[in-house]
Amino acid sequence: MKLKMIIAALCVACVPLAAAADTIKQIRFGVDSSYPPFESKTPSGELAGFDIDLGNAICAKLNAKCVWVENSFDGMIPALQARKFDAINSSMSKNEQRLKVIDFTSKLYAPIEALIVKKGSPLVATAESLKGKRVGVLQGSTQETYARKYWGDKGVDVVPYQTQDLIWPDLIAGRVDAAMAFAPQADAGFLKTPPGKDFVFAQGPAIKDDSIFGPGVSIGVRKDDTALRDAINGAIDSLRKDGTYDKIAKKYFNFNIYGS
Repeated sequence: MKLKMIIAALCVACVPLAAAADTIKQIRFGVDSSYPPFESKTPSGELAGFDIDLGNAICAKLNAKCVWVENSFDGMIPALQARKFDAINSSMSKNEQRLKVIDFTSKLYAPIEALIVKKGSPLVATAESLKGKRVGVLQGSTQETYARKYWGDKGVDVVPYQTQDLIWPDLIAGRVDAAMAFAPQADAGFLKTPPGKDFVFAQGPAIKDDSIFGPGVSIGVRKDDTALRDAINGAIDSLRKDGTYDKIAKKYFNFNIYGS
């Protein structure tokens, strides 16, 4: 009797993912390819990165075709609402402001923010330290929201860039004094590369604001697309449980990117 109950329970748990596989034949993911190691392009022009691998694994779980649609990060939400793609898979944090207009899946990974400065710089992530300085941020990002909220009216010049990879040359050249970015991206995409050898994460207070950064990075979907959201949630849960998520993460990070 107990064995029958266990089998029945397992079958029920499989229904959402199985049902999704029958109804979702294709997922078009919106992505900004200028954000290594999460999304970037190989020399041959192919998309690569942690988000790309996760997205492809999600599609595989759902027996759906993955289609990647490139878009600037600051235009992601309008493009999603205009149905240029079905979901945003581009290192987007789930926060209160964005939840007003779109929905999100369960968490993909944790928010870890940092200020990047030249080695030996005394700058830290406070308005007092950054007063009179220029700080580069990705346009339309949570980093821009944070910088404008805490520093923008206190003498700090917040400089938005259309893509993350445009910030680093200006930081190297001294056209901005610091950059604020998602720490894992800044580490792999800049600090561990030859151009970033003279730069480090600033010391000092942590950069935190739950209303801006939320519980973490998720996949954004339209509010009326609950079937897709639930299907992706089922796939994420399955990837976490069967070890696929950890296997992918170890390709890119030597720490726990998911968090608690």
